[in-house]
Amino acid sequence: MPGKADVRRSVMFRSAVFLVLLCGLSNVPAGDAIWLNVPQTGTKCVSEEIQSNVVVLADYVVVSEDHGHVPSISVKVTSPYGINLHHKENVTHGQFAFTTQEAGNYLACFWSEGHYQGSGELSVNIDWKTGIAAKDWESVARKEKIEGVELELRKLEGAVEAIHENLLYLRDREAELRATSENTNARVAWFSIMSLGICIAAACLQIWYLKRYFQKKKLI
Repeated sequence: MPGKADVRRSVMFRSAVFLVLLCGLSNVPAGDAIWLNVPQTGTKCVSEEIQSNVVVLADYVVVSEDHGHVPSISVKVTSPYGINLHHKENVTHGQFAFTTQEAGNYLACFWSEGHYQGSGELSVNIDWKTGIAAKDWESVARKEKIEGVELELRKLEGAVEAIHENLLYLRDREAELRATSENTNARVAWFSIMSLGICIAAACLQIWYLKRYFQKKKLI
């Protein structure tokens, strides 16, 4: 049977692991804060590759040194298949939220359309959150009446599940890319064989034609 010292060391080790996990969770960023410089003419876009069935939440705001007059912008968010998910015009701030239906690159574009007459570029701040970072943990805590360590454990559980799902998604994407690469290589190989066969057939046909020609001319 283990002694008291072994039991004490086991408890201390588990406590240390638990604290390390909590510290790691606290260091995980809640979301991505993005700064975009939107030109007076043209469009500036930001995109992220997201898997399906993921919650996306983002807030955007135009930042201007002239607090009396904040220039407006237009915003459009589209799915990988070009479906319009959010579209606003002549706004200084806003929010969009959706649940992804398919995996791929989700694109958010910003432009001024000549609304901004100042010098330089517009600055737009975007607080982009996906998955576990977009979850409202305060509502979860109130609904399930949990707090403190239990709430942190729930966050940790959600983070682990998100990482696991992301790894599965990356594995599937790797399998798809590998299958596509193998299919492309097979097509290239068949094309090379067909090209070589056509060249050989053309060479044989040319030799046969020249032989017939010289025989008719009685040169051979």
